[in-house]
Amino acid sequence: MKKSRLKTARQVLDIEARAIFGLKKRIGKDFVAAVDLMVKSKGRVIVSGMGKPGFIAGKIAATLASTGTPSFFLHPAEAVHGDLGMVTDKDVMIAISQSGETEEITRMMGVLKKIGVPIIAMTSNPKSTLAKYADVVLNLGVTKEACPLNLAPSASTTASLAMGDALALALLKEKGFRSEDFAMLHPGGSLGKKLLKVCDLMRTGKKNPVVKSNKTVRQALFTITQARAGSCTIVNKTGKLVGIFTDGDLRRHLREEGEGILNRSVKSVATLMPLVVQKDNLAAEALHLMKSKKIDEVPVVDEKKRVVGLLDVQDLLKAGFV
Repeated sequence: MKKSRLKTARQVLDIEARAIFGLKKRIGKDFVAAVDLMVKSKGRVIVSGMGKPGFIAGKIAATLASTGTPSFFLHPAEAVHGDLGMVTDKDVMIAISQSGETEEITRMMGVLKKIGVPIIAMTSNPKSTLAKYADVVLNLGVTKEACPLNLAPSASTTASLAMGDALALALLKEKGFRSEDFAMLHPGGSLGKKLLKVCDLMRTGKKNPVVKSNKTVRQALFTITQARAGSCTIVNKTGKLVGIFTDGDLRRHLREEGEGILNRSVKSVATLMPLVVQKDNLAAEALHLMKSKKIDEVPVVDEKKRVVGLLDVQDLLKAGFV
């Protein structure tokens, strides 16, 4: 019995692997044309499929959207009951059907052509009704499902998924989609966090307390309080970094000198030439620096050592880094 189970599993994997490998030999000018349609589109890429291919269509739409191509899944049964109103002539449709004769899919085609929507068909039947309506046909070429009954969509859905990934990632490269763009679209994910930069999280404007070096500690504390921060950055007349004045500096000097320090220049009690980060540094790198040096705030400077922001560990906490 165990050997039978393993044999079945291996057969399934072999059939699905052959389905994907077959795509490699099959893609050519039609694939290029499909990518070209999507690159030139001024709208969205709509992906549709019925049943199991519908789940694949949803995944393809999600991959497109997360890699810089606006996209959504359209349920074909709902489409012909009003949801086609979401489609415009600026959009492109990817329709998935192994047979190319899925009723819910083919019923949409006439309306889509009237709207003027270019259609990319993913099917294993290049002579099907779907293929006849399509502007571009991507032949999956799957003649046998991995299902022992040759009924349950398996090899065909695997091939569709792989073809969808190929389209999405070819588009990614064509559009010059960068890791920074990925991070912007994935702010809640661990991958996105790894790609966030200091400039994405640093405090600027009124939230970034900056004081001139000739100001008093009292004035510095007022600026810090207004910004609701835990420190302020000290700069010279040209805006270049001089030091940082933190809550720790205040407490240390209060213990030693008492309230008399309030009238001293903030520069005289600050930490001079502190550690800094630049705005284009990865936030994860800045966090590592702050943890290793046991500091809660770090000034952000440009290439000329001018202060452009402040990175507070609280900002990293809110972003989910720690």
